[in-house]
Amino acid sequence: MGKFYTSFWNVNNLFDTLPSSLGSDIEFTPSRGWNNIVKNKKIENLAFTIDSLHNNEGPDLIGLCEVETETMLSELVDKLSPEKEYAIAEYLNGPDVRGIDTCLLYSKKKFSLNSLRGYSINLRYPTRNILVANFTLLENKADITVIVNHWPSRSGGRYETEPLRIAAAESCARAVEDTLKIDQGELENFPVDLRNDENVLSHLNQKWNKNILLMGDFNDNPYDKSILNHLHATPDANKLLNWDEIFEHPSLTKRWPTSKQTDKHNYLFYQGYLFNCMWPIMPDGTIYYNDGFDLFDQFIISRGLLYGSQKLKMNLDSIRINKSTKLDRALPESSFDNKDRNKIHPSLRQVPMRFEYQRIRPNGELEELSPGRTILTGYSDHFPIESTIETL
Repeated sequence: MGKFYTSFWNVNNLFDTLPSSLGSDIEFTPSRGWNNIVKNKKIENLAFTIDSLHNNEGPDLIGLCEVETETMLSELVDKLSPEKEYAIAEYLNGPDVRGIDTCLLYSKKKFSLNSLRGYSINLRYPTRNILVANFTLLENKADITVIVNHWPSRSGGRYETEPLRIAAAESCARAVEDTLKIDQGELENFPVDLRNDENVLSHLNQKWNKNILLMGDFNDNPYDKSILNHLHATPDANKLLNWDEIFEHPSLTKRWPTSKQTDKHNYLFYQGYLFNCMWPIMPDGTIYYNDGFDLFDQFIISRGLLYGSQKLKMNLDSIRINKSTKLDRALPESSFDNKDRNKIHPSLRQVPMRFEYQRIRPNGELEELSPGRTILTGYSDHFPIESTIETL
C-alpha cells in the first residue's frame, strides 16, 4: 500500500515588489521596505519550511494562499527541492481586491493534472476564487479533486463578517456537489423511482463516492455556522450516507407533500455531508489572534476519501499542525521576558513566527520592529497543516 503527502499553508503576504494599478498592495513596495532582498528572503524561508514538512520528505501536493502572482509562485518553486519535480496547477489570477490568490503545487512524479477551474464567490466586492483541480494519481490511476479555499477574513468583526463566509461556504458546497452529483439534465433521463433501479443507484453512488479533498484557510473554526451548517462539514461520520440509505432516511419526507414527492426531488434537494478531519485537534489552532488560537486551516473530505471507496483513503491519524515555525523553536531563550518591553512575552512562545522586515511609513520614518525580533527572520502568521492519503 502506497501513500502521498498533502499540505496546506497560508504563507501570509507573498507579494512582488511592484504596486498594482489599484494600489491595494502599496504596503509591499520598496518605498515601504518591501524590496527584492526582503522578498527573496521571505521566499527562501518559506521554501525551507515546505521542504521540511512531513518529516523532511516534503509534500507531494500543497495548497497555498496569499500569493500575489504566478511569478511569485514560480520563484518559490525554484527554491524548493528539485527532487519532487513540483509543477504549478495552472495559476488563476483571481479578482481579490488585495491581489492575493489561492494556488496548488503538485509533484509531477505523483500526479497528472486533468482540469482546473475557479468558482467565484458572489459578494458586493471582489474576493478570492475557490480553486478546484482534478488529478490522477499515477501510481494506481485513482482520481482526486482538490478544492483550495481562502474565505473572507474576520476584519471588521467575527459576527459582522460571518455572512461573507457563509456565502463562501455555499459557493464551495456548489463546487462539491458539481463533482458528487449528476446534473439535472442527466437526471431527467432516469426513472422516477431511483432507489429501486440497481443500475441507476450504482451510478449515483459511484459519483457520490468520488475522492474530494478540501483544504484552506476558512477564517472560521470547525464549529462555526459557515462550516457546520452551510458547507455541512461534520465530525460525525455516521451522517455520510450512500444513496440507498439516503432515500430511506426519514428526514427526506419533510421536503415535499407525500403525494408529489419523488426520488428525483429528493436527489436534487438533498444537501450531503462532508467529514471534517480537524475536530480531534481542537482546542489547538493554526493562527493566534486575540490571546488565543483558532483552527482556521483545515482538511475536509468526501465520503469516498473517508471510507476508501475509490482507491484512496485519508489516514485520519496523520492529520497534524506542523509547529516547526513557532517562536520558541526559532529564537533563543533570551528573546523572552515578561518584564522587558523589548522582548517577547513568554505567553507567546507557541505562536507562529511571522516574517519580520523593516517597514517604512509613508512619511519615510522607520517603524519599530516587533519586540525581540530581528529583520529577515520568520515565515507566516499561520502554521502549515499536514495529512497523508493512502493508496488502496
